[in-house]
Amino acid sequence: MRVSGFFSAEKKYVNVIFLHFFLTFFMPALIGGGAKRVRSSFCAGPAGRESPGKQVILEMLLQMICTKLYNVAMKYQIELTNGSLYRNILLFSIPLMITNLLQVLFNMADVIVAGRFAGKLALASVGSTSMLIFLFTGFLIGLGSGINVLSAFFLGSRNQKLLDETVQTSFWFSILWGCIFFASGFLLAKPVLILMQTRAELLENAVLYFRIYMFAVPAAAVYNFGSGILTSGGDTKRPLIILSCAGVLNVILNLFFVIVLKLSVAGVALATVISQYVSAVLVISVLKKGIVFQKNGDKIPDRKTRFSENAGTDENISGEQTEFCGKIRLNPAQFYLSRDIFFKLMKLGIPAGFQNAVFYVANIFIQTGVNHFDAAVVAGCAASHNAESITFDCMAAFYTAGASFVGQNFGAQKKDRILKSYLISTGYAAAVSLIFGGLFLAFGREFIGLFNSNAEVIEGGYTRLVIMALSMWISAPMDATTSASRGLGKTAVPSVIIILGSCVFRIFWIYTIFKHFMTIKSLFLLFPVSWGITAMAEVIYFIKIYRKCC
Repeated sequence: MRVSGFFSAEKKYVNVIFLHFFLTFFMPALIGGGAKRVRSSFCAGPAGRESPGKQVILEMLLQMICTKLYNVAMKYQIELTNGSLYRNILLFSIPLMITNLLQVLFNMADVIVAGRFAGKLALASVGSTSMLIFLFTGFLIGLGSGINVLSAFFLGSRNQKLLDETVQTSFWFSILWGCIFFASGFLLAKPVLILMQTRAELLENAVLYFRIYMFAVPAAAVYNFGSGILTSGGDTKRPLIILSCAGVLNVILNLFFVIVLKLSVAGVALATVISQYVSAVLVISVLKKGIVFQKNGDKIPDRKTRFSENAGTDENISGEQTEFCGKIRLNPAQFYLSRDIFFKLMKLGIPAGFQNAVFYVANIFIQTGVNHFDAAVVAGCAASHNAESITFDCMAAFYTAGASFVGQNFGAQKKDRILKSYLISTGYAAAVSLIFGGLFLAFGREFIGLFNSNAEVIEGGYTRLVIMALSMWISAPMDATTSASRGLGKTAVPSVIIILGSCVFRIFWIYTIFKHFMTIKSLFLLFPVSWGITAMAEVIYFIKIYRKCC
């Protein structure tokens, strides 16, 4: 029996989705001051009496997980302003690479389970929404990078007061934007997918999948906040552990919902929603416990420092030789917003998020071009896109490292380490792209076969994969330079360059070159061309601001 309304799905899907709607908006209460009341309700026995056994078990499990994460992280904090940059950037980035890979595996698990156990049309339906999902998540990642840069700067400049304000304000800042994106994505899902010319046989399931997936966005915003705060101080181990727990849960739930409960694309999306909330709860629990990033033997700068023209207020810092302890602790039950920090986050995070989103706005037009081909090609391109995501997310670890190292060393006024951090992170990212590109050239067909064994699907996806595997290294100087500029507090001009080079140019290409040839090759060749043009402009701008700021 069908029901009218937003979903056009079975009633049981609607009930499950609105349960997660409830959890979304009551998440702060679950984590903060209202946790005790929620636990008491959950653990209630007959006639409303609390069951001590259940409550004790829940509290012991949470305490054990948080304590383990804390102890592990204290052993793996990386020093950003001292030591070998080659070694420290690599050690900093490896856990981030694995973390980013796990985030890709969230989506890969969705696509693999949909393609293998729900059929070719389910795979194509999930794939049709990929660019739209990345549009929202890319914006959230940009917001998280702004949080990372600001907290890294205050750690480097040894300003405890502004560090505390940054942690508390950025938490609510992230929740605010997560809820905004959830509401807009949920309401606009169907008209946007129709505008993208999603095929009629895929539209219903694509809308259902996307709307359920949107319930994960507030949780993703909170996780990116926590990850940004932790990595700003050199702690990349704990985000890895947290996402590993959520990733394992995601795979298990995917199989259970699709194979056992036969929920098809709805089950695939629901598994991701639950696992994202697990990661959000864990990262907040860790930050509630608190962490100290200790810097020994560093001389605090003896002059007034300015974070940036876009995002800073001058801070006077004494020149005494001292030991600095940057303590980070979150109180999620306390609603606190610093006006100055909020606007700094807006000036850093919004352009960075918009910059990420612009890539996916252009890619939505590319997906529209892909949708002109048959369902097998659409499914093959959806599978191939996961290979690109693996590569780009591993490269992104070095961009995060570059922004963090540049930001802290800029705050500590160590000019020589700023330029070296940028160059080393760029080289590492390019090397990673060449390694993965070679692997996917050699084993691309087998990789796509993991998602669907249909020969037409494999060949359609491999055509795209060859082009991308040979050219992904070109994107390294573009993205690494943008991240380094962000570390210096500059986001507006790099965002404009991205808009022109990676959005306007790509749309122009689609309506000229692709429109003329109408082949997969003519469509995907726009990537290396746009990367090269944008990289040159970004490098020229970075050289200019480096000379001015340093």
